[in-house]
Amino acid sequence: MTKIQKTDDEWRALLAAKDAEPVAYAVTRQAATERPFTGKYEGHWAKGIYRCICCDAELFKSDTKFDAGCGWPSFFQASADGAIEERVDRSHGMRRVETVCAQCGAHLGHVFEDGPAPTGLRYCMNSASLDFEAS
Repeated sequence: MTKIQKTDDEWRALLAAKDAEPVAYAVTRQAATERPFTGKYEGHWAKGIYRCICCDAELFKSDTKFDAGCGWPSFFQASADGAIEERVDRSHGMRRVETVCAQCGAHLGHVFEDGPAPTGLRYCMNSASLDFEAS
């Protein structure tokens, strides 16, 4: 799959046009993390699809969302194989698995192996990297 590429100014303009959260550029393009329990989708339970805020790629379905108690929206499965890429992240003195949008490379969050059945995974996402489409 070809990644969408834009300049920093183009990403900033796109996020501004979408009225994205102020921290969205830092999260998606610079791998920042929003503070826990501050994102608009952390306690959001409507039915629908969570998409990448940068390119609208479908990332998660609401029926895979669960309350992990960690302060960020958590999902046990991506909406489709190949929707999310995983990368080893050795920042902050630890080893984690970073998740990025396969279509545009936006930083989404991290995935951990402490989630519920059936996958045992917890995709811990930044609300600022997501957009929601109700169904």
